[in-house]
Amino acid sequence: MTLAAAPSRRRVLADVIARPSSRALALAVDAGLVVAGAALVAVLAQASIPLWPVPITGQTLAVIVVGAALGARRGAAALVTYMAAGLAGLPVFADFTGSIAAVGKPSFGFIIGFIVAAFVAGWFAERAWDRKPWLAFVGFIAASAVPFVFGIPYMAIILNAVMGLELSFWQLLEAGLFPFILGGVVKAAIAALVIPGAWAAVRAADARKG
Repeated sequence: MTLAAAPSRRRVLADVIARPSSRALALAVDAGLVVAGAALVAVLAQASIPLWPVPITGQTLAVIVVGAALGARRGAAALVTYMAAGLAGLPVFADFTGSIAAVGKPSFGFIIGFIVAAFVAGWFAERAWDRKPWLAFVGFIAASAVPFVFGIPYMAIILNAVMGLELSFWQLLEAGLFPFILGGVVKAAIAALVIPGAWAAVRAADARKG
């Protein structure tokens, strides 16, 4: 009896970088990519539109791009690094904020969800969904939905259980989902142009070398 082979992991954009033969150097490159990914999320987090109780930011776009470019594990590691940096006090969250007190904000659940979203975007990229814009868009829409799975329940706990606001389920959706749908689709579309475009540039460069 034979088991069906699992889909092979294909290289992502980060794998285009020359991989050092030394394991130590390879780990150093991966660490640098993770930190760079976290820095990109921190930069786009400052593209913020104030909105209660969760601001609209450029984080989701950065999360998708980082996850797709680095792959599932490195992408998730970049977002863990981002979250840890913010909780440690570095001003990497929206509006240049950052402290352990962030766990008490209604928006913190979305930051937790970003870790899984980056993994999902990377998972699709490792299966070459990031090579064609329409496939990339489908995968990135799926990744964009992930933060809401974590963010809305977390927001409900903070607003209702902690702050005692007693918002209804519909009111929670009005606060934490509906304002972000259009922007999420736009961000997924942008990422679905950027990442396949980068792959096109890589193929063109390879063709010139050949």
